[in-house]
Amino acid sequence: MRPILTEPNEIWTTAMGRTKIVKKSIKVKPKKGRPPTGGREPFVDIRLPAELVANVDAWAKEVTVRSRSEAIRRLVEFGLARGKSAGAPSAKTAERAKQLAAKTIDHLLDPEAPIEEAANRKRRLLKGPEEFREVRVDLQKET
Repeated sequence: MRPILTEPNEIWTTAMGRTKIVKKSIKVKPKKGRPPTGGREPFVDIRLPAELVANVDAWAKEVTVRSRSEAIRRLVEFGLARGKSAGAPSAKTAERAKQLAAKTIDHLLDPEAPIEEAANRKRRLLKGPEEFREVRVDLQKET
């Protein structure tokens, strides 16, 4: 037998010339389930504490994000964008900040305090506590 036509039903001719219609023995069923996600980003699965998930959901509701996945994507993007450290402030920026702090401290100091005491308090506030002076990035280290 040799095939003449290949369709859902095939037509065969026998050696004696007779025509015979034969059904295909293998039926191809359409696949069920979700279609392939070709071209999409890879799936990343993470575990988060319940409190963090609740915070993400609250933020998503606040900014009207469609899904938790979208909210997490946006928060990661924000974190990566802001995570780039600007480094130590320039001398000009540091001086301007010091001037603004001094002006604010002048307004907050007790006017009844002696001048020496007020100056001492202001100096301690501007320099910061001794135990934190080593870790400040805006102060240049003396070598």
